[in-house]
Amino acid sequence: MPHKNFVGDDIITLKNAKIVQKNFTVLSKVDLTIKRGTFCYIIGKTGSGKSSLLKVLYGQLPLKEGEGEVVGFDLQKLRASDVPNLRRRLGIVFQDFQLLTDRSIEKNLQFVLEATGWRDKGLMNDRIDEVLTSVGMQTKKHKMPHELSGGEQQRIAIARALLNHPELILADEPTGNLDPETSNDIMTLLKSISTERQCAVLMATHDYHMIQNFPGEAIKCEDGGVVVMSTAELFE
Repeated sequence: MPHKNFVGDDIITLKNAKIVQKNFTVLSKVDLTIKRGTFCYIIGKTGSGKSSLLKVLYGQLPLKEGEGEVVGFDLQKLRASDVPNLRRRLGIVFQDFQLLTDRSIEKNLQFVLEATGWRDKGLMNDRIDEVLTSVGMQTKKHKMPHELSGGEQQRIAIARALLNHPELILADEPTGNLDPETSNDIMTLLKSISTERQCAVLMATHDYHMIQNFPGEAIKCEDGGVVVMSTAELFE
């Protein structure tokens, strides 16, 4: 069984993990433990393995060697058919929002709920209203994605990530396409989700200014491995 009922504080554990993309070893000997409610950055130069690490955690890339567990799923035993179940326990936020452009915000969120097994229309409507309210977007339900600013679209993407009450949010450069003020708003939102919901947030970024403003833990990808530190140590 790749999954067990998830209990405990360790949301992610990797032991001696090897991250491989297109037959190229990107990271090796990765040891990592992320606990519930942790706010953690993944940092490093372009090509250092930040996105590849995230892809292993959400099942896009297989874990080639070592041990790995994410929200109770054993990454070594993960089959393609298990990936949708894994992703129901996660929220994923991308730099380019990845909203469906041919339908309203409400229909975008409804699509995700239906794809993850929700059937009751009333419960779905209630949940959509809850997540939109939680990100300050309750009045935008009937808008199309192109009618929203970049910051608003990213708030919708975060709302979408929250639909299934995730224990972990994986965010790949979520402020990469946003201006500094909007980035601060998105960071404040992600930080509050981490604190108030005890949801771990793992966020790839190269924006050191933002890391200074929103301290947390950091996983630094460099020289084919990872180093775990506090963000304060980055600036010493």
